[in-house]
Amino acid sequence: MRRLAALFLLLACALGMLTALPGAASAQRAGPRLITDLSQSRVDIEYTFAGADIMLFGAIDRASSLRNRQLDLIVVVRGPSHPLTVRKKERVAGVWLNTRSVRFHTTPSYYSISSTRPLEEIVDPKTAAIYEFGIANLHFSPASTERSAQEIQEFQTGLVDLRNRGGLYVENMGGVRVVEGVLFRTSARLPGDAPVGEYSASVFLIADRQVIATTSVPLTVGKTGFEQAVYNFAIDQSLAYGLLAVIIALASGWGVAAIMRR
Repeated sequence: MRRLAALFLLLACALGMLTALPGAASAQRAGPRLITDLSQSRVDIEYTFAGADIMLFGAIDRASSLRNRQLDLIVVVRGPSHPLTVRKKERVAGVWLNTRSVRFHTTPSYYSISSTRPLEEIVDPKTAAIYEFGIANLHFSPASTERSAQEIQEFQTGLVDLRNRGGLYVENMGGVRVVEGVLFRTSARLPGDAPVGEYSASVFLIADRQVIATTSVPLTVGKTGFEQAVYNFAIDQSLAYGLLAVIIALASGWGVAAIMRR
């Protein structure tokens, strides 16, 4: 907390220096700016990893024309997107089988959104859809043309529900705190099974239900130590990794059987 307080103080001092510099008035006329940083720019996943809280904080450098206007903030932390096939299990002759599936081209592996107020009070539906504000506005881009719109929506709803329960899709309306109309902060929770990759933390400044400024900072989530070595081996030597997994499984089964015989 002391470190965050010091960083807030530095941000406030930086804003004061900017307004005192020559040309600061013309910069303000050009529009507002967002100054943003993270409590940590990298999250290392080890065998003891149970999740992490990422603090995002910053300051609003207002333009003179915005002095008396209400400003809102929306913060989106997003993980890498990957293609994904979602399958549905159904009971067939007393056995649960994968019977239907839908493939999506772009599926965010992690998505967290927080804002100063409820989204419907900040932006109009068109803006929310364009910027993908809110889980309901995520673009999954289904690849299947054989499924009806109703079926595709069913699979998408199931996927969102699974990731909601796993803490991978999170909405926190009202989770952005603004101090004196200048300094702001919020946090995002990464679950223990957070996917690795390059994340982005984006901040959007809203006035009159429109985005007037935005900025983004990167966040890296990666494995380290033994987990990183296993992960690299599985990716780089997938055949050898598969064979080794089969050998270990067979050896484990043989060992258990030998113990049981005794």
